[in-house]
Amino acid sequence: MSAFQVNTPFQGVVKHLIIINVLMFIGTHVLLGQDVFDYERFDYITLGRMQLAAFLPGSAHFEPFQIFTHMFMHGDIGHLLFNMLSIYWFGTMVEMIWGPKRFLFFYLFCGVGAYILQNGVQWWELSKEGFDPTMWNGCSLGASGAVFGILVAYALHFPNMEIRLLFPPIAMRAKYFVPIIAVLELVYGVSGIQSGIAHFAHLGGALFGYLLILYWSGGRIRNY
Repeated sequence: MSAFQVNTPFQGVVKHLIIINVLMFIGTHVLLGQDVFDYERFDYITLGRMQLAAFLPGSAHFEPFQIFTHMFMHGDIGHLLFNMLSIYWFGTMVEMIWGPKRFLFFYLFCGVGAYILQNGVQWWELSKEGFDPTMWNGCSLGASGAVFGILVAYALHFPNMEIRLLFPPIAMRAKYFVPIIAVLELVYGVSGIQSGIAHFAHLGGALFGYLLILYWSGGRIRNY
């Protein structure tokens, strides 16, 4: 997907976030190595770069710093590319109206919100099934939660800007596109149709972002 933006500058916090994410992707592969997972025991033989991903609190692999590091980690090139393009396309315009400090805080806040909702839902689901959540060795990673927060900010401030999907190649106003995507994420998360994707992390980033914008604006959001 892409927004209709011409000559979007590559600068500010957006620039530095993209550089950090790319360096983290390359650096963790080089310095920490690839993880090795034993599917029979459902546990890691070697954590490798996954030691910076997000594990459930109480897990043998959980570390507090993962609450922040997970949002700078990506599984593969496609995952990294999609999130970085989204930050560039949508984050640039949001940073322009907010300034760098507020935008950076918002990005991190949404990333933490994604962690809270994803792991809270995971904990509840495991407990409901009678499984000890502290024995769960799955993890999540990626900037997608923060990206979904940025999408919400973009839709609220630029509701009539068009977002063009690549597949299918159709254009849709942001104020329609983002709610539709949010509903789809909820459907996918509840139904489990797309397993392996942290849908509730996406929703967590969007929800925390929306609430923070309402708090900052006092409920009076300015459109551009």
